[in-house]
Amino acid sequence: MQTHEYPGFPTDLQAPFTVLMTQAKGRSLIHETIFEGRLFYTDKLTLMGADIIMCDPHRVIVEGGTKLRGKKLESPDLRAGMALIIAGLCAEGETIIDNIYQIERGYAQVVPRLKNIGAKIEKISG
Repeated sequence: MQTHEYPGFPTDLQAPFTVLMTQAKGRSLIHETIFEGRLFYTDKLTLMGADIIMCDPHRVIVEGGTKLRGKKLESPDLRAGMALIIAGLCAEGETIIDNIYQIERGYAQVVPRLKNIGAKIEKISG
């Protein structure tokens, strides 16, 4: 998968698709051509059990079919934070994501909307 400006694959979908690739069978190469450092969140997926190798700041290799485990993580930004929510929903066990403000500034009412489609998710203030 390679990101490009329109009409190519949108960089904003790269993070959620990277999570998807952790669950798909086989090996995937993700090539982020738009933004430097946009793949740095993948270290958090690795903490959850994903098999990801960072080749350079623009490319990672994802070995699919891995089981993700819940972890306590911090959302580094909007897009990566949403990817961590998706990973948490795929993971076994509890995932806690701090700094949800980063996610909510781009995804209004994300927790209620995910609950409406059956996600086991809650927002804890404090």
